[in-house]
Amino acid sequence: MIYVATQPVDFRKGAEGLALLAKEMLGHDPMKGVAVVFRAKRADRVKIVVWDGSGLVILHLLQLQLRVLAPVTS
Repeated sequence: MIYVATQPVDFRKGAEGLALLAKEMLGHDPMKGVAVVFRAKRADRVKIVVWDGSGLVILHLLQLQLRVLAPVTS
């Protein structure tokens, strides 16, 4: 499963900090086999945290010309 955080997060956080945020904010633990996508405040960067079976993996994607469209929350 892939979950997307709707609020931007502090991108100074590492894999462990983002995994904790996922568990607290979304109720999903990346160490249980789910992938969680986070976006930066400027919406030009994305971090994906996932458990690969041996440890947490963090993918940090920089989008130079694209913007991440966040879902509208009420």
